[in-house]
Amino acid sequence: MAQFDERGSPAAGYAVDSGWLITPLRVIEVLFDTLGMTIMTLAVAAGLLVRGHRRAAIFTVGVMVATTLTYTVIKLLVGRARPEWQLEDALLSSKSFPSGHAAATTAFAGILIVLVVMLIRRSVVRRLLYALIGLMVVVVGLDRVLLGRHFPSDVVGGVLLGMGMVALGLAVYNPLPRSHAEQLPELAPTPFPSARNLAVVLNPSKVEDVETFRGIVNTMAVDAGWSLPVWHYTTIEDPGTGMAEAAAVAGADLVMVCGGDGTVREVCAELAGTGIPIGIIPAGTGNLLARNLDVPLFLRAAIDIALTGQDRAIDMVRVTGDGIEDGTHFMVMAGMGFDAAIMEGVNEEFKAKVGWIAYVVSALKSLMFPASRLEISVDDGEFTTHRARTIVVGNVGYLQAGMPLLPDARIDDGLLDVVLLHPRRFLSWIPLAFRVLAKRPHTDELVNRMTGRTVVVRASADTPRQLDGDSIGPGRELQMECIHGRVLVRVPR
Repeated sequence: MAQFDERGSPAAGYAVDSGWLITPLRVIEVLFDTLGMTIMTLAVAAGLLVRGHRRAAIFTVGVMVATTLTYTVIKLLVGRARPEWQLEDALLSSKSFPSGHAAATTAFAGILIVLVVMLIRRSVVRRLLYALIGLMVVVVGLDRVLLGRHFPSDVVGGVLLGMGMVALGLAVYNPLPRSHAEQLPELAPTPFPSARNLAVVLNPSKVEDVETFRGIVNTMAVDAGWSLPVWHYTTIEDPGTGMAEAAAVAGADLVMVCGGDGTVREVCAELAGTGIPIGIIPAGTGNLLARNLDVPLFLRAAIDIALTGQDRAIDMVRVTGDGIEDGTHFMVMAGMGFDAAIMEGVNEEFKAKVGWIAYVVSALKSLMFPASRLEISVDDGEFTTHRARTIVVGNVGYLQAGMPLLPDARIDDGLLDVVLLHPRRFLSWIPLAFRVLAKRPHTDELVNRMTGRTVVVRASADTPRQLDGDSIGPGRELQMECIHGRVLVRVPR
């Protein structure tokens, strides 16, 4: 190690003791010290727990605690002194080998990589995150040498230790969620046992590797006691209706649908009233129906719930209007105005690369979409006149990131919830956002709410419209009727 470190004046030349670089190096040192790493670890673990990834949270805390204990013991056993040329500011007197900063940061980076593999589907986003995580390790390693806190071999030893602790953690504890069925008592056997025939409707554009996904579903289905699934692939011409019909005609006892809200909508509309349960595998950008049904976004966990969960009857909404085909439905929400302009303005190629960020960019462009004059009738009542930048009619209450746009909406109450938003100026979006997030119940011209089984909306001019996040083109009317308990879906027990 002495030869590697070039102990003496050459190694001392790496360190800095003056100049502008000292401040950023000291900031990095403090951010990634024991307290900083503890805060980051707890933040990641808390986020995982909120999202229902208990085992991943335990894995995160376990690896970081084990890494800290291990490098502390090794420091005491090796007893290597700090370099004589370390920065005198906040002088360190503890032992030098291995670098605790490097070990903890590398272990944390390894944990983040495991979580990225688990939870991030888009390859472009994954590669970007891998690069940022790797850069974090390099920056912290350089920081230890440039401040003179460690010899280069201390940093290399810390990096290897951190990598080894992550590998050991994966060997002894699986961070993936346990099977849904293993955590709960078995359901009582049905007096009419089925043949357990399974069909899968897949939008192939929503998964990176179709064959790998097929292998996962096939294996999990057989392990759960189902037959090997019959696979149906959506096309541009048929986004799911024909595939769902074919599955029903063939006698499927369960239909799993993997895709975005649009694909899910088509399958649910076709299987409505058949009594065939639908397992939702969320693979889109919004996945709003899955989010509001507490179906996890982690694909394996969603597949598990589809195979072993319980059935729940939910509402669907029939839609008519100018330019809308007969038999059109939505499951999540419909909108006219600003929110539909967002969907209309999304660049599909950009969306395929960055996901929900494409909606943020489109929203910023459409933020001051002009207000429309609207007439609204609820439950066949008289039309009332309003002005709004957007109107949303929802079957569920929460948008992405848990935004409670319609907090009183329930997907199985037989009612539709309506919200009109009319921020007059750019800055009016701030109090509007506060009221939405705080679930303030009072209504006025800024935020107005209504509830009913049927809702008719008429605009004074052609206005962008959307169903479940899909633009359906401009028009002047939406007529919506909630059909109570029409669709059977699989949800967590």
